[in-house]
Amino acid sequence: MDEVAGAIADPVRREILLMLRDEPLAAGQIADRFAISRPAVSRHLRVLREAGLVRDSVDGRRRVYTIDTAPLSELAGWLELVRSPDAWSRRFDALETEVYRTRRERRDTTHREHRDTTRHDVPPGTSDAPFHEESA
Repeated sequence: MDEVAGAIADPVRREILLMLRDEPLAAGQIADRFAISRPAVSRHLRVLREAGLVRDSVDGRRRVYTIDTAPLSELAGWLELVRSPDAWSRRFDALETEVYRTRRERRDTTHREHRDTTRHDVPPGTSDAPFHEESA
């Protein structure tokens, strides 16, 4: 996570990531968009590659870069904790509410099933069939 945070700390590298968000670009295309030297852009690309934020492939004589946002997930999770210290607390509260709701539903369902299969209004040993007098 430290390497990713260090990589995106530089505004040039952040701009490169934004450019690659839309489409893969060759190193020369990236360098052409900056007022810094090509070797400087190359160093920025190397830092991004070492942090796992970009991948490169060779296309003829060109090196083409694509963004890889997976390493940003861990950093994003950490930033969320910093931004909202009670984020986990809210999640655990929601989980606790869901657990209680599920237990209540199960208890109510079990109680209802038990009540439906057990007749409390008919004394044991008697039939719950309606009484009919036989005609003589």
